[in-house]
Amino acid sequence: MKFGVVVFPGSNCDFDTVHALREVIGRPTEILWHKDHDLRGADCVVLPGGFSYGDYLRSGAIARFSPLMQEVREFAEKGGLVLGICNGFQVLLELGLLPGAMLRNKGLKFLCRFVTVRVENAGTRFTNAGRKGQVLRMPIAHFDGNYYADPAVLEDIERNGRIVFRYCDPDGRLTDEANVNGSLHAIAGLTNARGNVMGMMPHPERASEAILGSTDGRIVFESLLRAIAS
Repeated sequence: MKFGVVVFPGSNCDFDTVHALREVIGRPTEILWHKDHDLRGADCVVLPGGFSYGDYLRSGAIARFSPLMQEVREFAEKGGLVLGICNGFQVLLELGLLPGAMLRNKGLKFLCRFVTVRVENAGTRFTNAGRKGQVLRMPIAHFDGNYYADPAVLEDIERNGRIVFRYCDPDGRLTDEANVNGSLHAIAGLTNARGNVMGMMPHPERASEAILGSTDGRIVFESLLRAIAS
């Protein structure tokens, strides 16, 4: 399996992600410049965290117009695997590959801390190495992570099992305190209807080695390897 990590002006988790994929997971990984038109044979495209284009206008709004996003959109529409992490999630929302939008965090403050999230659906290509109800510890780093969607969209993603992660306390309970950014339905990650595109606000690449304080993020990458192998 080969990964491709897209780099935008302002990306700051691109090389963290490349390290996790190349050195920790041990898979070939290409760096994809946003102005190119070549995914270089990637089996999974990752949009990393950071502040693409300085988050001007709103998070992810300008990055959606980068030339490579044409290829990413076509790749996703053909069933290719796409993972958006933090700012990458925001870009996927702006591209329309995932429903909804990101608002400012409920406390109107930038949040940089570890959180716990609960696996809601372990049957996806991004979570099959985990189990339903499993609590994972990963860090977040965002100002616009308050997920919003209209009631019809929320009903659809709930009914069809598209919510992958929810913010929870360490015991797996959903509480207002644990929902640190105020996301509706405590949504921390979700997939598209087809299940080949996922966005998540926590950073799995920053929780891929024990020295970082957690290895729980490896579940996401190991799930992708399983998905391709099967």
